[in-house]
Amino acid sequence: MNRLSMMEHVHLAGDEEEDMYSGFNDYSATLDTEDLQHDESFQKAVLRTSHGRRPPPTGKFPGMQAGRLATAARGRNAMPSSMGRPITGAVPADGAARPMTAVRAAGYTSAGNRGTGFDPMNIGAKGPAPPLEPKPEDSPEEKIKQLEKNVNQLIEESCFANSRGDLVLALEKAKEAGRKERILVRQRETQSMGDTINLDLTYSVLFNLANQYSSNEMYTEALNTYQVIVKNRMFSNAGRLKVNMGNIYFKQKNYPKAIKYYRMALDQVPNTHKEMRTKIMQNIGIVFTKMGQYNDAITSFEHIMSESPNFKTGFNLILCYFALGDREKMRRGFQKLLTVDLKIDDEDKYLAQTDEKQNNLVLEVIKNDALRKIERERKYEAERCLKTAVKIISPAVESTFSEGYDSCIEQVKNSQYVDLSHDLEIDKAIMFLKEKDFQQAIETLKSFEKKDSKVASTAATNLSFLYFLESDLQQADKYAELAMAADRYNPAALVNKGNVYYQRRDYEKAREMFKEAISNDSSCVEALYNLGLSNKRLSRLEEALDSFYKLHAIMRNSPQVLYQIADIYDQMEDTAQATEWFLQLIGVVPSDASVLARMGELYDAEGDKSQAFQYYYDSYRFFPSNIPVIEWLGAYYIDSQFCEKAVHYFERAAIVQPNQVKWQLMIASCHRRSGNYQQALETYKQIHRKFPDNVECLKFLVRLCTDLGLKDAQEYATKLKKAEKAKELKDQRATSGTRRSGSGRGTRDRDQQVDRDGSAGRKGQRTNSGRTRGTLPDGDDDSFTGGQKDVDASYSDPLGPQMERPKTAAQRRNPHDDEFGDEELGDDLLPE
Repeated sequence: MNRLSMMEHVHLAGDEEEDMYSGFNDYSATLDTEDLQHDESFQKAVLRTSHGRRPPPTGKFPGMQAGRLATAARGRNAMPSSMGRPITGAVPADGAARPMTAVRAAGYTSAGNRGTGFDPMNIGAKGPAPPLEPKPEDSPEEKIKQLEKNVNQLIEESCFANSRGDLVLALEKAKEAGRKERILVRQRETQSMGDTINLDLTYSVLFNLANQYSSNEMYTEALNTYQVIVKNRMFSNAGRLKVNMGNIYFKQKNYPKAIKYYRMALDQVPNTHKEMRTKIMQNIGIVFTKMGQYNDAITSFEHIMSESPNFKTGFNLILCYFALGDREKMRRGFQKLLTVDLKIDDEDKYLAQTDEKQNNLVLEVIKNDALRKIERERKYEAERCLKTAVKIISPAVESTFSEGYDSCIEQVKNSQYVDLSHDLEIDKAIMFLKEKDFQQAIETLKSFEKKDSKVASTAATNLSFLYFLESDLQQADKYAELAMAADRYNPAALVNKGNVYYQRRDYEKAREMFKEAISNDSSCVEALYNLGLSNKRLSRLEEALDSFYKLHAIMRNSPQVLYQIADIYDQMEDTAQATEWFLQLIGVVPSDASVLARMGELYDAEGDKSQAFQYYYDSYRFFPSNIPVIEWLGAYYIDSQFCEKAVHYFERAAIVQPNQVKWQLMIASCHRRSGNYQQALETYKQIHRKFPDNVECLKFLVRLCTDLGLKDAQEYATKLKKAEKAKELKDQRATSGTRRSGSGRGTRDRDQQVDRDGSAGRKGQRTNSGRTRGTLPDGDDDSFTGGQKDVDASYSDPLGPQMERPKTAAQRRNPHDDEFGDEELGDDLLPE
């Protein structure tokens, strides 16, 4: 929109409207003094007065009009005197100031800024002072300062790279900083400025370089760099770096040298630095423990516990006592450990007060701040040390494990860590489980039924877990209910209850239990996993996939989770996604034969035989006894006209299933197909000796002996007739028995057969693009040989008794029976 169009929308007040500011500029014309100089009447009146008859002043300013009145002696212009005398200090026409009289003070007049200021040195004539000249950038001092700045910047970049985990870049920056620092030293020496060398900068460069060498496990270079620092007497307090050198020798397992450098560092650390000395002595004790010199280690640890006790040192001391088998010292060491002060304030200070809102707001801020996290870490470390110490010494301090545990628990109850006694009693039950003493474990857990709600809930949860493992679903259900009654928000109890429903095939109720457990604890992995399985059983594949994706975000490389996601995509006929997830699973478990077989199945369904063969072959390498995989590989080589190679796999199948005649028949058929009739004849004879009533074997023996002109043909023909008659009689007896059973029984048998084959019927449904999940017939089923029609007078089938072409690994299994434990629920884990 242009300016004209904008002005069209501007509203201008009309003349008729009232102006709120009118009247302010109205004044009497007699008060206007602007044009008095040009007012002739006024000027004539002034001339008649005595003021008008005065002579004009000589000190008027240039350009002033002749008839204008001079103002009073205010501001910049002075009033002319009545005698016509020039005004003192007035500025003449040429601009030069009148010479000062003795009456005026030096440097100041009332005329203000009429002339120039007081300038006895005549500086004003020279003008303002010029700006400071910048130092040239190429001066030696500037170059040295710039180099120092660059070195400091490289050190910072090296440290930041190390903190990010980029150790290679950190080392490169440290080396570059070292090179520039040497250039800086040479420049100082060239400019004769050697006495101003920055020792702090040199120390920083060398120290950072040594640290980066150590981080990159370049221990020799790190030790050499530390030696340069330590041997230079100009670096104060460099002796402390011998601790770092001792740490490097410790990593190299050179324990004698590590102790040597730790002791040298200890000698150079003053007694005022108690914390530093304590840490060095703790390192010395740990090295002695590694060397098996427990007495020396005990000396160091005992000194620390007397000066500055802490849980790590106390725990290490108990371990040394345990290694020496000193029962009494173990007791005293545990008692000493219980006296260590955590230096943590009372937990009640974090409890909210109902009547003080301001304090409650402060508590909300501080209850999860950094200091609170440090307190929690200290408390967790103390509990872990105490629990582990009890587990170690309880079998040693008393004659039995149970008595030793009870003794330790009594000591804990009499200490400041009384709240830990209940956890130790739970641990006692778990120790009974590890020793396979289930009855003692159950009795110990049952003793908690009358304790406070939290402990009772934990005990009931573990009892439910134990009974669930023993398949006692009734007791598992009972204690799961007790755990939920004691603490409804206990996710482990809800998981156990859901597991009971799951085993009873009530998947809807199991699903509700698992969902409630997740609502109480969103990170409960057992509930998430079992919820996915429940949804999978209920054919809610999208919801199951959502559960497993959430679990995958928590457990990135869990093989079970990856398998379930891949299998669900396979059931959803999304072959591309299934293949991608199976490949991720193979990256985690590259030697799992079942997963490799599934990948072979997917590629086989897509028609990519070469990729399918590769995965099936890898599966066979890791598990050479998998019959379906062996069968597929044998059929692959037969289809590829490499019957000699197929023999190897069928021989392996014959070893795995020696009582199955079909593998022997396939070996003989491969020999016959490849033209090795003599070997085929020998194989058939071996089969006949082992399975004399097998009709198929006798038929091929008759045919081969006839073709080769052998006299045994008649003998095998006679045996064939007898075997065929025996088979006919067997079939007749089976048929007549079925007829006598009646139509009702036959109907029931057919119904039962349908029920038995229900899973196979489910497997027969099309679940992937273009492929059918089916099952191979059993080895002793006649359908395996293709019936009598596969063997006729012309022997047109080059393979002899034809087996059904192997389908895939997935076609032989129920889609719900997954290799990674679809039936294995994520139970509540016992607290370790």
